[in-house]
Amino acid sequence: MNIAIDPRRCAVVLVDYQERLLPAIHRGLEVVAEGARLADCARALGIPVIGTEQNPRGLGPNSSMIRDRCETTLAKMHFDGCADGLAGALRPAGRPAPTDVVVAGCETHVCLMQTAHGLQRAGFQVWVAATACGTRFPADHDLALARLRQSGAVLASVEMIAFEWLRTCEHERFREVLEILKAPRG
Repeated sequence: MNIAIDPRRCAVVLVDYQERLLPAIHRGLEVVAEGARLADCARALGIPVIGTEQNPRGLGPNSSMIRDRCETTLAKMHFDGCADGLAGALRPAGRPAPTDVVVAGCETHVCLMQTAHGLQRAGFQVWVAATACGTRFPADHDLALARLRQSGAVLASVEMIAFEWLRTCEHERFREVLEILKAPRG
């Protein structure tokens, strides 16, 4: 297991931040804002960002705050996005395949957890941006994070991940990422 994220071999997956679901998500507005901050930091550093939408015909699209930040969005019917091609979408032609995948999204105990486990089975080291994950009931969120940790996923906050990507205050994009992180939340 890697103990540090390799930003040169990393991708971000934003799972099912769908507008219709967000009002039912505990801290829903905060969760989507954290997902957007994660995506903005990743994009500033050239890290690809992919979104997923669970049954978009029935549940509608992701929040525009998320959808607009994703290079591509994968429609899926399985709770595990890998069952609908996510692992392949993370290996596009002309780009090194990632070894590390940072995941965030909704609902923590269903699609986020099952997608994270699918990514692990596909051979990726999974990092969970826990501050950018949400579910309807806090107990389900906490239990899902415990299961993810037990399965070998690394839990972190959006800021922990961003500063780990940077490694140093001398990084050429340090000020840009710092401004994203310092911006008012929500």
